[in-house]
Amino acid sequence: MIANSQKRHMTPDEYLAWEACQETRHEYVDGEVYAMTGGTLPHNTIAINLTSALKNPVRSRGCRLFMSDAKVQLSESGNPYFYPDVSVTCHPEDKQATKYLKYPCLIVEVVSPSTEAYDRGTKFAQYRRLESLREYVLISSEKISVDIFRLNDSHKWEFTPYAAGEIVQFTSIDFECPIELLYEDVELLPSENGYARIVS
Repeated sequence: MIANSQKRHMTPDEYLAWEACQETRHEYVDGEVYAMTGGTLPHNTIAINLTSALKNPVRSRGCRLFMSDAKVQLSESGNPYFYPDVSVTCHPEDKQATKYLKYPCLIVEVVSPSTEAYDRGTKFAQYRRLESLREYVLISSEKISVDIFRLNDSHKWEFTPYAAGEIVQFTSIDFECPIELLYEDVELLPSENGYARIVS
């Protein structure tokens, strides 16, 4: 979900105090706060499908799984704060966290045409500041397509795309599933290029 600028300038501490009193979620970047827009029904269904599939495997590893109401702090300075659609952390400090995560190993964003460029570019550049992050996942809400960026042993990000009929691998948590599992209960129609598209 992309955010709309609210033109409010705050310190990180002011943002956290203010955000705790708001009815809607706001992300925080460089002193500015951004109201989060609502996602589509396919967006929500895909996020639910993924978290349902991950719940038991993540728990069995002693890790924690979160959806889009959980903030992630990207630096010790408290800038920025984002709300990923799905995140997993296995770090001991995050197991005691109550306000925000600091050490996620897996972050997932469900993207639409209006958010994909931001999630793939600017937001990914920010997420790469997290030393704990091992995988960044972009799941299309328009067609059966998953893109995964993985940090390799040389500390370089490698790109792996997945399409219909393939098994998606989340190596950071040793989990895999058919890509179609992520799109259960999402109505699909054929598109002009032969790929399934989602009915919004």
